[in-house]
Amino acid sequence: MKTAIVGTGLIGGSLALALKKTGFASNIIGVDKNPDNLQKAMSLGIIDSQATLPEACQMADLIVLAIPVDAIYYILVEVLDKIHERTIVVDMGSTKSKICQLVKDHPKRQNFVASHPIAGTENAGPEAALVNLFQGKKAIICEEQRSSKPALELAISMYKTLEMNIEIMEPEIHDLHIAYVSHLSHISAFSLGLTALDMAVKEKDMFKMAGGGFSSTVRLAKSSPEMWGPIFEQNNENISAALGEYIDHLIAFKKAIDEGNTTRTKELMEKAAIIRSKI
Repeated sequence: MKTAIVGTGLIGGSLALALKKTGFASNIIGVDKNPDNLQKAMSLGIIDSQATLPEACQMADLIVLAIPVDAIYYILVEVLDKIHERTIVVDMGSTKSKICQLVKDHPKRQNFVASHPIAGTENAGPEAALVNLFQGKKAIICEEQRSSKPALELAISMYKTLEMNIEIMEPEIHDLHIAYVSHLSHISAFSLGLTALDMAVKEKDMFKMAGGGFSSTVRLAKSSPEMWGPIFEQNNENISAALGEYIDHLIAFKKAIDEGNTTRTKELMEKAAIIRSKI
């Protein structure tokens, strides 16, 4: 099966490596607006050939969109317009509502499967690709009733080949939940990074004190702004609500600390520790 992967960075590159290793795809066509990424993906053996987007739409049996969500939004209609009747398109974006709304009335909507494999690292580019990136992680599929049976079966087969656990969810619920368990954590990491960098201007040796706790918490701040900026834009209402609640909890901690109320800080920490039983 000829598979075109649009976007040959961390997600697309990891997908290509895994699909080739398992034999799910016999030929991987790479599409990327960044020629350096294409060259790296070719030299690393991640893809077998390269093509333009219109060429890939005519050549491939399966097209996977592994690009930032604003780019998915920009090209999805064009892709559906250009594909053959039996070509299947799967997106891997981490917001779903606006993308699903965009193509809800498209005549080839049944060829499209809206999905989100919840996997990644803070690194970017083809060189960051990992063959086992998706193994054991969750893959969300949205609006499965709008996809044709062959399209849905192929998407599910692909994710099972990656050894992912599949969940079916409506796009609005997906975007609400992901705001709290993914998008908010990235904003927290970016904010922590900014706070530490501000202090480091005055305290030059401060990062010598950084241990594992700081490193693990701020790790996500190294994530790609090109990917995360569009996510924040497309899921802005849910993220804003999550941020408001998060700020309320920060204020509660600050108030207890300012007042020297150790009983209250302990109560807050004990309440937060319940998260251990949830994850």
